[in-house]
Formats: sequence, C-alpha cells, structure tokens
Amino acid sequence: MSHAPTRRSILLGGAAVASVLLAPGGHTQSPSTPNIRRGVPQGPMATAKPYAITQHGQTRIDPYHWLRDPDWRGVINNPSSLDAEIRAHLEAENAYTKTVLLDPTAQLRDTLYEELKGKLKEDDSSVPQRDGSYAYATRFRAGGQYPTLYRLRVNPTTGEPDGEERILIDGDTEAQGEAFWRLQGWEQSPDHSTLAYFVDLEGGNKSTLRFRNAATGEDMKVRIEGTSAELVWAPDSRTCFYTLLNDNFRTAKVMRHVIGEDAADDTLIFEEQDPAFEMSIYKTSSGAYLMIHRAESESSDVHYLPLASPRSKPRRFTAYRPGVEYRPDHHDKDFYILNNSNGATDYKVSRTPTRRPSARHWKDYIAHEPGRFIEDIFLFKNRMVLTQKVDALPRLVVRDIPTGVDHTLSFEEEAYDLSVLRGFEWNTNSLRFTYNSPSTPAETYDYDMSARTRVLRKAQEIPSGHDKADYIVRRVVAVASDGARIPLTILHHRSTRIDGTAPALLYGYGSYGISTAASFSTVRLPLVDRGLVYCLAHVRGGQERGRDWYFDGKLMNKQNTFSDFARAAEALVEQGFAARGKIVIEGRSAGGLLVGAVMNQRPELFAGVIGTVAFVDVITTISDAELPLTPPEWTEWGDPIRNKEAFSYMASYSPYDNVSNKAYPPLLAQTALSDSQVTYWEPAKWVARLRAVAPDAGPYFLHVNMDAGHGGASGRFDRLRELAEGQAFALWCLGKA
Repeated sequence: MSHAPTRRSILLGGAAVASVLLAPGGHTQSPSTPNIRRGVPQGPMATAKPYAITQHGQTRIDPYHWLRDPDWRGVINNPSSLDAEIRAHLEAENAYTKTVLLDPTAQLRDTLYEELKGKLKEDDSSVPQRDGSYAYATRFRAGGQYPTLYRLRVNPTTGEPDGEERILIDGDTEAQGEAFWRLQGWEQSPDHSTLAYFVDLEGGNKSTLRFRNAATGEDMKVRIEGTSAELVWAPDSRTCFYTLLNDNFRTAKVMRHVIGEDAADDTLIFEEQDPAFEMSIYKTSSGAYLMIHRAESESSDVHYLPLASPRSKPRRFTAYRPGVEYRPDHHDKDFYILNNSNGATDYKVSRTPTRRPSARHWKDYIAHEPGRFIEDIFLFKNRMVLTQKVDALPRLVVRDIPTGVDHTLSFEEEAYDLSVLRGFEWNTNSLRFTYNSPSTPAETYDYDMSARTRVLRKAQEIPSGHDKADYIVRRVVAVASDGARIPLTILHHRSTRIDGTAPALLYGYGSYGISTAASFSTVRLPLVDRGLVYCLAHVRGGQERGRDWYFDGKLMNKQNTFSDFARAAEALVEQGFAARGKIVIEGRSAGGLLVGAVMNQRPELFAGVIGTVAFVDVITTISDAELPLTPPEWTEWGDPIRNKEAFSYMASYSPYDNVSNKAYPPLLAQTALSDSQVTYWEPAKWVARLRAVAPDAGPYFLHVNMDAGHGGASGRFDRLRELAEGQAFALWCLGKA
C-alpha cells in the first residue's frame, strides 16, 4: 500500500513497460504482451521456482514460495532486512502499479483525497471522559497526522471538565523522524500519577511499553519491548500487569511490574502453553479483579487475581469445558458471567457468589432467548447494560440491578450502529454511547439511566458539509439457495436512479464471528456522490444474526460465506440496485479471502476486486504452525495438518490454489511488508500466479507499503491517500476514472 518512488514509464494502449520492470537476477521479467482486456501492459512476471509441498498423499507445486523471506520474522521487525531478490520483485510490482494505475489516475486520486480530507475535521477531539478528579480526551491539531492525549481538571461543583489542561502525549511531536509511529493504547494509574502507554514503531502490532510521569511529562527509564497493548493497574498505582508476545507474535506471558523497579525483575504470573489459545487480560468493571482470558473460537478458560492483593497468584475461575465460552465481570458480592452453557447458543447471563466461581454454582440471571444474541455486558454500581443483536440490528438494554427492571433504548432508522463507551467511572447513572447509520454521522450521547433521558454531547462534524437527507439507507434481504436470509445494508445518493443501471461497490467480511456494522463512514461518500450504490453484505461467518450465523460460515460450512456474497451481488441486480457487470467488490484480511474465493468461483459477476492485506494462501498458511496466527486458526478453518477432510475442503476454496485461466476482473491487491497477521507474500504470490495462469484477464495490481503493517499507514492523512487509491481503482474499473 506504500508509494515507493520508482522511475516512470507510461506506455498505455498495448506497448510494453520499459526497463523499470526488470530486476537483478532475471527473476522479474518485462512482459512481452499487453493485457488484452484493458489494453495495458501485463505487469512483471515472477520466475516460477517449483517448490513441492506434500500433505495427505497429495503434492502441490508452489512456484512462488520463494517470495517468502526465510527470515520473515526479521523482516517484520526490520523491513530493510528483506532479501534483495524479493525486494526487487516487490519494487517492480510497485513500479508497475504506479505506471499503469496510479499515474494515469493521479488527478482523480488527488481529487478523491481532497474530498476525503475535506470531510475530516482536522482539529477534531473526543468528548472528555471523567475519571474522578480528571477527565481524559484525545484531539488532533489542524494538519496533524497523530493524536494528542490530554487531561483536564474536573470542577468538583459542576462535575464538568473545565479546569487546567495538561498534554500527556503529543503524537505529532513524538512521531518526528519515525517512518512509522502508532499510539497503540494507554492506561492511567488510579491515582493519576503515572501514564502507561504503548507505541508501535514497526506496524507489526508489537509495542514498546513506556511509563510517563503525568505531572512532569517525563518518561521513566523503563522501556519494555515486545508487548501487546494491554495493561491493568492495581489500586496501589504502583503495580501493573501487562502481556508479552513470543517470537511468533502471539500473546504468551502475563507479567507483573512495579513502578520504580527494574523491568528485568518483573514477575511472570501466567504463561500460555497452548498455541491454539489466544490470551488477553482485562480489569473487571468494579476494578476489583484482573482477568486472564484464554480462548479458542468455541471455548474459553479464565484465571483471576484480586487486585487488592497484586502479589497473589491467579486462580482458575472454573474447570475448563470444551465448547463453553464465558466472560466474567464483577459486581459487589457476585460475578456475572456472559456464557453459552447448556445450549445457550445466543448467550445468557449467569450469576454466582465471588467465593464460589465454579460453574456448578452458576444460576441463570438473564435466560437464553434464541434469536436474541447478547454480545456484551457492562456493569455499573446499580446498573447492567447489555448490547444485543436482534434480526441483524443492535439493541441497548439497561437493567436496574436492585429491581431487575429492564428498559430498551429506541432508534428509528432501517439500519444503524451502536457502541457503548464504558468510560472509567463505576458509581454513575450516566451511560455514554454513540449512534450512527450509513447516512447519519456519529452522535455521542450521555444517557441518564435513571431519568431515561439522553443528551447529545457531540455530533460528528463534516467540514465540507453533509446533509443526511441527501442519502437513502435501505435494509433488504438476499435469499440464499438454502433459504438463509442474508441482510444487505444499502446506501445511495437520493439522486441515483435505482432502476438497474447504477454501478455498485459491495463490501464483505464474514469470518471469526465479526459482524459488519451498518455504520457511518465518510470514506464511502465520494463513491456514493458519484452515483455508486454502496452495499454491506452481512454474510454468514459474522454474528449479525446470532451465533448460528457464525457457525454456518466456518469450518466445513465456509462455502456459505462465499455463496452468500455471490447471492448478495445477484440480489443487487435482481432488486434493481445495480447493473449486471458493474459491481466492484472489496474485502480486507479475511475479507480478502472472501473476495478472492468469489473471484475464482464467480468472476463474471464483478467489474473489479479490491483485496487489502488479503488472506489468500489458505492451505499453506494454516498448515504452518510457526506463523503467528495459525494454531488459533484451526478452530476457525480446520486443521489441514492432521485432518485430511479439512485439508480437502480448504483446497476447494483457497484463492491462491484455485487460480485458473478464467476471465478474471481487474484486481488491486494492497499489502504491507511488516504485517504479522497476513504476511506480505500471500498477496504477492496471488498476483504472480494470476498473471502467469490467466495473463489475458485482469490486469492485476500489487501495491506494497514497505513501511507499515496490517493496519496500513499510521498517519491519518497517509491513510486517506491509501483509501483514495482503492477508490480510484474502483472508478477506473467502472469506466469512471
């Protein structure tokens, strides 16, 4: 996704690209024939170096295995260490993309970038969040790339933050001289004296933990490398707990650190031994307990430690039970547990005394109700707030704990998104949440849970102007061949004719139970303002329709995700929202798998494909236990190492392994060199194979950000340029560039 500077050679209309595509050693060759479909040069051809992989008695030949650097861990930590031959090929790919796509669309990309920038309030800030005598907030300065974290004194009489301001972290200043800088997270100590914060300088989600004196702004000498961005303070404001990554970038250890002591003396309190489990830590809403949460995709295991005794050892919450997922929180003398025990597929809430956390003592507090998916619970001194999904729409339910009386907040649009901002305070009647829809910019409310009234604290500003009445939001359904009803959220401009002639962009994800929110995004508006219909497909593999919706799109049901997405495209045509052959599809990460698989299976449906950090080399990746995400992925995709049936099923849809000589639409594959989650070589190999096997289709573009990771560029304006690149490609595919 980077814009690596390269020498130009623009020769459209059938001529070959000049020597910019040549690489040392002959492993990247200048194309001899143009791409027939677009009349543009075909692109650099990677030399095939056959590499045999044998599993379950079957041998696959991977001709582009060599694009994986033997020291890939070192590359993630230090991109400059990339093998010279591989670097030459990636730079040739970037040069081709620049020459054939980026340069000819430069004016359009600049226009799109200015539109996107114009919709961004440059000096935006968050609503200050109170924590006792202070309130914390972030803001950007006009022209600044990175956030500033600051705090204000709270007026003890009014309860409003109107006192002295102190800047805690100035991102623009601290990012100076860094190729990549990202503030990954921060946590203030209970007494507000110390700020713990995490900075990523590589883009691979491996952070450095630092501690700052909040009064002086000076960092302490201790710097702890190789952390994930998680930290929990104990009430003493001296002891904290954090997590360390192992060599494979997996969270592996929970450590205890005491302010003022050498980090070399930090104490290991828990170590993850099973690579199939992902580990995280959190503090209960009451602040009383540290929770160590271990999970694979369908099972949980929790250990806990009372923070009032930070030197105690963590204890197991209850005996591990395969297939049972649970997440405890604490209130007064009880634990409240969100869980799926005893067939509660869409979850229930149980309660048990703190002295008896074992599951045999759990009692139903909020019973399971099929079709009402309880996503999360938030506890306050007198209230419980539940976020739910019912028929693919979010709900907020407030329960008065002393009386057990519930009430539900109401919203009127056809499709919308809600988020709870938990905040720092325990004894409060105020619930802060955000509301938005594809046409309604984000609105931040404080809701009085006693009076049942809401106050608008902030409405997202669009400096270039935005009238929600100019946009139409629809929620429609595509019916799958097995009768499943696939929700589609549609956004279009009021002036766009919905008569089967409009172009469209279709976005999907559909994995890990992650739901695609029907949210507002200024990023979509430049396309919608140009007459495109924007559609979010809520396909199986997410949880929009509850946990069964997820189960129907994973493991041996994964094909449902792909067929749902194809049906979504067909439904857009059938219902008059889009013209046949004028649909561009987009997916990111596992969404890249989605668009890659559907591109193989139904290429005739699409005018173009955008795959960002695309997970496309499925079998090889999920067969490599050394890669960061692989062992936890076996419960999501299957284990192709030990299970022949899983291997064969994955082989049937893996995008890289199913490339054939078809009339593929144009493809833009964006990736990043320091990505530890979806490694750069997956999209690089994908593009190489497409170009070799189906040379007359496409064309296929690969753009590699040589300085970033899974999240792309770290600066907000740099990120907008990457987004403008994808939008320009979509318009180019539709003949609108």
